[in-house]
Amino acid sequence: MGRRSAPFGARVLGRPDQSVRALRLRVQLLLTVMLVSTNVIAAGVVFLIASFVVPAPRPTSAMVVALAIAVPTYVGVAVVIGIGVGTRLSLRALRWATLGREPDLRQRLAALRVPLWLTVMQGALWLGATVLFTTLSLALQPERALGSGVAVGIAGLVACGIAFLLADFVMRPISARALDGLAVTHRPRGAGVGGRMVLFWCFGTAAPVGGMVVASVVGLAGDDDVRERLPFTVLAISAVVLVFGLLTTVLNARSIVAPVISVRDALLDVERGDLEREVVVFDGTELGSLQAGFNAMAQGLREREQLRDLFGRHVGRDVALAAAARGVELGGEARVVSVLFIDLVGSTTYATRHEPAEVVRTLNRFFGVVVEEVDRQQGLVNKFIGDAVLAVFGAPVDHPDHATAALAAARAMARRLVDEVPEIDAGIGVATGEVVAGNVGAASRLEYTVIGDAVNSAARLTDLAKEVPGCVLAAWQTIETATPDEAEHWKRHDPVVLRGRHEETETGVLCG
Repeated sequence: MGRRSAPFGARVLGRPDQSVRALRLRVQLLLTVMLVSTNVIAAGVVFLIASFVVPAPRPTSAMVVALAIAVPTYVGVAVVIGIGVGTRLSLRALRWATLGREPDLRQRLAALRVPLWLTVMQGALWLGATVLFTTLSLALQPERALGSGVAVGIAGLVACGIAFLLADFVMRPISARALDGLAVTHRPRGAGVGGRMVLFWCFGTAAPVGGMVVASVVGLAGDDDVRERLPFTVLAISAVVLVFGLLTTVLNARSIVAPVISVRDALLDVERGDLEREVVVFDGTELGSLQAGFNAMAQGLREREQLRDLFGRHVGRDVALAAAARGVELGGEARVVSVLFIDLVGSTTYATRHEPAEVVRTLNRFFGVVVEEVDRQQGLVNKFIGDAVLAVFGAPVDHPDHATAALAAARAMARRLVDEVPEIDAGIGVATGEVVAGNVGAASRLEYTVIGDAVNSAARLTDLAKEVPGCVLAAWQTIETATPDEAEHWKRHDPVVLRGRHEETETGVLCG
């Protein structure tokens, strides 16, 4: 439930079905707070390093005053420009999302590139800061120019890396809407997961370490005072490397792990039987393809399950399972089974005297009783023949006592139909014997069926049953094969010569 309540990997991003207004406010507020905070903190770190840590002569009073004025001034101007330009840039690219419209391909791609555009804007602002403070140092204290430029430049690279990750995180709800329905071939070609990991290693680790190397070279080339401060400089820059490198690594790891976790949790739900489970696709890299691939897989499983359900409804669950296990091919096998045949009495007359809708409702109630009782006794409703039903007990799955099951189903049907479908009667016949059970037809269109004397006998007994009390007639062989508890419900009836036979068939009817 935890991941379902945070489909984008964090609850702060809301739900996929949040309103357009909530989405606009959420994205704008989170982008502003996170990006401004990141750059202000980075600017503060730069000020401290440039003023007190860089291995260069101590800043003169004029340099300190200039930095005290220039840093907050530039930060303020950068914040205003960043918010103004960044907000305008984002809203223009996301206008379709904030208005609740369906985007075209160009708008989808523009929305996915917003984090990159914001990062480029951040880079431009930090490049301006690097030029400004390097020039300021050259004018007031030239020996500090290299250290100041390196400090600002490195901090800018790290801040840009973090800004991209934060913007990419905040934009997940928008990215999900942009990726919805976007073909994989149309997605923006980026560096991918591997390239992004290398890139952010450069931002979070290589750049600060490079700064440390520059600081060491400058310190060793300086005077005694600068060399004495070198250990403290290395410690300070190391702290920056650890803090900002860790932050960049954690954010990058979370951006990679979140899509993987969403797919993992969804797979667990599918394993538990929830085939309706889907994940929100919010990543534009290979991980987004993984999310989309899961959804395609789940859709395929749902379609397969639906086909299997439909197949099972048409041919019977046991036939469907047997086909899935052994494959489907033409041919059959000899089996001894019990066959139940049930047919309505006077259905044609009933249909002419009632509305079609009422006839259908009556038939459905009739078929409902028949199917329930056959299923209860672990039989197979082999086919519906107009208003008649052919059921088999003992094929395609073996039944240890198919005769008892067929007779018990016949008794239950007769009893229930009197109470639940009183407006129409039905004759029921039951017979036991050897049949050929299997798939008949053509390679492109086949049907599972049973063929044999037992089927014909059950059909003939059904016709005769319409004239006996209780409308149920069974071959006495079936009653003798059943258990004593079931056989006691039946009594002998007059022997009959079934159509197509020359010898008499012993029969039995329900007692009472």
